[in-house]
Amino acid sequence: METTRVLVEEDIVIVGAGIAGLTTALGLHRLGITSLVLESSDKLRAAGFALTIWKNAWKALDAVGVAHILRPKHLQLQGNEITSLITGQHTSTISFKEQGKNEIRCVKRQLMLEALASELPSDRIRYLSKVVAIEESGFSKILHLSDGTTIKTKVLIGCDGVNSVVAKWLGFKEAAFAGRSTIRGYAEYKNNHGFEPKFMQFFGDGFRAGVIPTDEKAVYWFFTWNSTSQDKALGYNSAELKQFVLDKLEKRPSDVRSVIENAELHNFFLSRLRYRHPWELLFGNISKGNVCVAGDAFHPMTPDLGQGGCSALEDGVVLARCLGEAFSKKQGTHLKDDDEEEHQYKRIVEALKKYANERRWRGIDLISTAYMIGVIQQGGSKLVGFLRDKFLASFLAGLLLKKSGFDCGKLDNR
Repeated sequence: METTRVLVEEDIVIVGAGIAGLTTALGLHRLGITSLVLESSDKLRAAGFALTIWKNAWKALDAVGVAHILRPKHLQLQGNEITSLITGQHTSTISFKEQGKNEIRCVKRQLMLEALASELPSDRIRYLSKVVAIEESGFSKILHLSDGTTIKTKVLIGCDGVNSVVAKWLGFKEAAFAGRSTIRGYAEYKNNHGFEPKFMQFFGDGFRAGVIPTDEKAVYWFFTWNSTSQDKALGYNSAELKQFVLDKLEKRPSDVRSVIENAELHNFFLSRLRYRHPWELLFGNISKGNVCVAGDAFHPMTPDLGQGGCSALEDGVVLARCLGEAFSKKQGTHLKDDDEEEHQYKRIVEALKKYANERRWRGIDLISTAYMIGVIQQGGSKLVGFLRDKFLASFLAGLLLKKSGFDCGKLDNR
């Protein structure tokens, strides 16, 4: 039998150069710990154009030392305004200033990924590196890549998104379809777009739309709706996507429609919303031995709380901190090499267990709350729409602020 040929050996391998993967790698780098990030694409990928970064995520960005790069490039949002496109009335208006210290900005994904990656040594991200198999090898894992390369690692971290190979290895099922879809886009203006720095949401019959300025000349928008059998055939043709959204907003004059009309065709992105059932986080293996998951590989959720990317940043800080404690402990010089390898493995296992326990209930809370908000916000019945517009709009908007009050802590607890 032919033995596996190990070409590369690493202490820590992170699969996926998205928000969770790069944050974890940078957190470890700040602690003086080297890791290798594997990215299946040939460059950083920023699907979705932009994301809302709430104050909990800014704390995480401060912890890894890149918040100062992103703040000057994005507007600080002043409030949240909700309008019913059925009645034409404002159902809720919240001032972020009046709610205490709330730093909220809509950040371009590409700029965030570039900021995180730029702080890492250039050889610590390996592109065109798709993991196709994971093999046990004593106290290590051996990764087989599509190009034939094999990598031996002491720690394996899956940050490879909703279709995670690592999550599948840990026993997680495929993420469930939430019954809704979203089209997201981005509109750039030659001059100032004229929008106030607010998070503007619009509710209709079974759909929700939003407009959020990122800076003085760019606006991020989204359109989320309850999927039906009729739109299952909707493909990824940008012209079709644009017309689909405009048809849904027909005869409903709003700022959303004007932004979508101004969006270039290459700035449209369709995705079917998926999430992990909360009970899978409760009973599943977030970590197993020297393997764990973070970000969407761990807790994919619907976008209704705006906490998907934010919680991935939290994951990265907490995971780096836990592993930092494991790798910083001085190795026992009285131990033989084999004994030391086992001793370090046990420290790694305990560190990943600590991470999993610390993040488990946060993930369950965010997934459950986001799903509940989505059901209410896009309820197709008249009763749900009436309750949403008359009684629940302010409560739901307040949940966005409440869930952003979380603090993931610093990289070093000392």
